[in-house]
Amino acid sequence: MPEYSTDYISSIAILPFRNLSSNQENEYFCDGITEEIINALAGIDHLKVTSRTSSFYFKNHQLPLAEIANKLSADILLEGSVRISDGTIRIQAQLIDIEEDTQFWSETWDRQLENLFAIQDEISLLIADKIRENKGHLGLSDHLLKSPTQNLTAYEHLLKGQYHFYKWNPTDINLAIQEFEKSLELDAKLIDAHLGLADSYSFMAVAGFSPREESWALATDFIRKAMELDPNNARLNLMLSNQAFFTEANFSAAMNYAQKSIAVRPTYAEGHQFLSFYHTLKGDFKKAKEHILYAKSVDPLNPETRFFEASYFYRTHEFEKALVILNELLAENTRNLPALVVLAYIYLHQRKINEAKALIEQMPVEVFTPEERLGILTLIDLLSEEKDSKNFKELEKYAEDPEAHHAHSYLYLAYVNLGQFDKAFEVANKIVELNSSVLLIGFSDPLASDIKSDARYAELHSRIYESQELSSTKKTKKKAPDEAVARKQVEKLQLYIEANSPFLNPSLSLRSLADQVDIHPNQLSWLLNEFIGKNFNEFVNHKRIAYFKKLIVDPANSHISIIGLAYESGFNSKTVFNTAFKKATGLTPKEYQKNHC
Repeated sequence: MPEYSTDYISSIAILPFRNLSSNQENEYFCDGITEEIINALAGIDHLKVTSRTSSFYFKNHQLPLAEIANKLSADILLEGSVRISDGTIRIQAQLIDIEEDTQFWSETWDRQLENLFAIQDEISLLIADKIRENKGHLGLSDHLLKSPTQNLTAYEHLLKGQYHFYKWNPTDINLAIQEFEKSLELDAKLIDAHLGLADSYSFMAVAGFSPREESWALATDFIRKAMELDPNNARLNLMLSNQAFFTEANFSAAMNYAQKSIAVRPTYAEGHQFLSFYHTLKGDFKKAKEHILYAKSVDPLNPETRFFEASYFYRTHEFEKALVILNELLAENTRNLPALVVLAYIYLHQRKINEAKALIEQMPVEVFTPEERLGILTLIDLLSEEKDSKNFKELEKYAEDPEAHHAHSYLYLAYVNLGQFDKAFEVANKIVELNSSVLLIGFSDPLASDIKSDARYAELHSRIYESQELSSTKKTKKKAPDEAVARKQVEKLQLYIEANSPFLNPSLSLRSLADQVDIHPNQLSWLLNEFIGKNFNEFVNHKRIAYFKKLIVDPANSHISIIGLAYESGFNSKTVFNTAFKKATGLTPKEYQKNHC
């Protein structure tokens, strides 16, 4: 079973908060607040929270909320806005129940900007409170957010850096680097700034927008500094996993770092993406499926999630499912190199040689690396049974270079498809010694399926994909209260309610009721949901409806309207009252009055 919760009381998507400030540059504050709330709520067990990438897909979109919720598989949406002026900040937020098509909570905060961290924690905790009051039991900590720094200016530069980083282009990445550096000048221990710089320089290196070796060295240096600050950071461990895989070809280390990333943060979609990828390469498709399904559940619109799902389908020979996703990705970005490569491989596996050839030829030369293009063209030649392939001869020449890792991997695939297994193993063993990450990807590829029947394959597979599972990271479940103790607490609750009728206060919350009866809010939430069988709102509204029924049949109240009696019973919304009453009795309030008066 997965080591992360898949048993949810509800699923929520936090849409990007709107910037209502006169200064449009404050957009980064809105994005930062949204992301902090996402991260805070994502740490709560049994609450499914859509990841940032998928939520931010709908930034500035004007789609109906129900359509957005459907695309994100969310039953609750959080909308909000931010206005900053003269050192003050106004944040407004509301929760929408999609199934009921109602806004069931809204709040506005006016605070000094210097109290931003406390505001974000306050908002996140109140949102979580309202969800459990309406949907079911959640165990909540007293605080959901930890301040990343005590220096607000450093935090502002961090938010600006993240804002530019997510634009994914060299101009903005350079601006992000400047902002991250400014934040570190003010707080050298701000780990997210170190990781932001590591990510930025990695992007510049991979995309070819700066000298590769120099950028990788800078990225590695910032990763090292982040390790000194917090070796257990989830994002850091995923970076270390990528580094171990792609630069060191150390599959075991890559797997362990990725496992550690989700041990620290079980809801980390990117960590699940890569664990799915690693398990897929290893051939453990059951675990690969678990991780990619979880990543898809919390980050369904992220192109990387969708690519890793397509990769899983390719490796499990579910080609038609893979093709659907790959074609969608390429419709969005015709130069998506990973998608293009896997699409070409599917065509080759299906012996759709003309389609594979057309795919390569229609792409601009710069889309593929020379070795990638040459390797695919070689496989096209060999599967076309071209006797004298110039591409194959050129590939063999390329592979003489110890650093030509892509050429080595394609030469391995070429020998497999020629049935020359001795030569294929000779190449594979050679590049195992060269620590080629490309071999980690290519060795178990479906295009190399024929060689799996050779006895040497299993031994080499074991060497390449050697890994050790980390010990279980499942959280120890807290014991439920003893039944006798629970019954006493329920009796205490019921006696208090009968004597004091706290439900008549329309502002009654789970926390305020817990304070009145001297029971911890988490304990009261558990008692209501698991022992009594009602969430807080159902429980309180049940009491209010019972009180209303007494009022409506009393002749002394005949001069008071139905809605007036509802307000007297503790309701503060006509819509909520009518909905709750019909749900509880099967009748409208007017029908009930007619039948009983």
